[in-house]
Amino acid sequence: MEQATTAALTLALSVSDVSGQKRVKASAIPKRATVHELVQGLLAKMRLPRNDVAGRPLTYRARLEREGRHLHEHEEVGRVLRDQDELVLQPNIDAGGR
Repeated sequence: MEQATTAALTLALSVSDVSGQKRVKASAIPKRATVHELVQGLLAKMRLPRNDVAGRPLTYRARLEREGRHLHEHEEVGRVLRDQDELVLQPNIDAGGR
């Protein structure tokens, strides 16, 4: 019974970086987590760079393949994602930024 309760409170996802070279299966993702919390955990799991080649901090966004849209940081995982959804993490690039 405990396993069924845990499954009702979590999701499993397939996640890749924008190049498609790094792919992971992420399981037991709490539905009550925010997209920001999810992305931060995935960055560590996927060992994606935290800084660009010039040393500036990178921020990442998650794109939900099923809907073809970027998720907002404050959205709750359980409200916007379904079990087995596919996400792509991509760095947020500011054109012309210093």
